[in-house]
Amino acid sequence: MTTKRGLITDSFKVVKKARRVKREKRPSPPPPPQQEADTETVREEELQRLRHFDLDWRFGPCTGISRLQRWERAKLNGLSPPKEIRDLLLQTHTDPEYNRSLWSEYPL
Repeated sequence: MTTKRGLITDSFKVVKKARRVKREKRPSPPPPPQQEADTETVREEELQRLRHFDLDWRFGPCTGISRLQRWERAKLNGLSPPKEIRDLLLQTHTDPEYNRSLWSEYPL
């Protein structure tokens, strides 16, 4: 006759692990404010708004003309360009960085 073998768990005592009490996680402190946002100047913010105007194709193409010409053309065609862009361009009409579009340095 064959002897009956027991399971491996029969030779070891069964130990159940106690359930761990879940601790509530404390929320981590918010990250410190970015230094870049603090150092951004008014000029950089204005140029960023003008770049967004250049990239918005609702107001027509911007190659070959100044930003103010593009704004006026969009107004004539009833496209409702932002008035704040026109005001900004009129205030800084002597600065070529404000007048020229984002694509002005690329050949046509």
